[in-house]
Amino acid sequence: MEQAIDQLLEQPGIWRASARHPSPVHPAGAHVPSGFSALDSALPGGGFPGSALTEILHDEHGIGELRLVMPALARLSRGGRWIAMIAPPFVPYAPALAAQGIDLSRLLIIHPADSPQALWSVEQALRSGTCAAVLAWPSRCDDRSLRRLQLAAESGDSMGLLFRSQAAASERSPAALRLTLDESSGQRLDIRILKCRGIPAGPIELDTWSTTPVRAQQPLPLEG
Repeated sequence: MEQAIDQLLEQPGIWRASARHPSPVHPAGAHVPSGFSALDSALPGGGFPGSALTEILHDEHGIGELRLVMPALARLSRGGRWIAMIAPPFVPYAPALAAQGIDLSRLLIIHPADSPQALWSVEQALRSGTCAAVLAWPSRCDDRSLRRLQLAAESGDSMGLLFRSQAAASERSPAALRLTLDESSGQRLDIRILKCRGIPAGPIELDTWSTTPVRAQQPLPLEG
């Protein structure tokens, strides 16, 4: 496992900070609270599945898909393992991430050379055991690839977050949780649970600005 993550960290398109290793903040395999009470109450286990894939399906960047996962990532970043972002569509804005409580010293930004290498990077990061969460934006991901990623997340006790187009909603997926997002009025999101390990709740309308950032009173844009 360590060799796989070492290979990943040697890629030239990667940025990382210090190598501190504090104590974990949640048990292996536990659900990770989203930080939004309305969503947590609707999700089996009270949050995102911690050792599995979650697919977040949306058709527009910037509608709140990253704000939706920020409280969970902030919590995980304080546990000593990495938060890996693989091939993000925009350059993440560090001050905004810090304002949302992310420990930047635990953040990896990886830019693989091509799509096949990106999926390989996602799988290795999930399987390594050194990443608490892995975020990815695959342009294409078939059922076989998704199964490999799901198994890798289980093996490495890592939360996989895949941001995909809503067109993928009609495709089969082994992901433990699948959500679709649509922008509602103002800064609110309409969330529908397509799949979960349990009985799906009805539609949820969520204000993604409703949580208080850990290190700032006013959140900043997540991209810049």
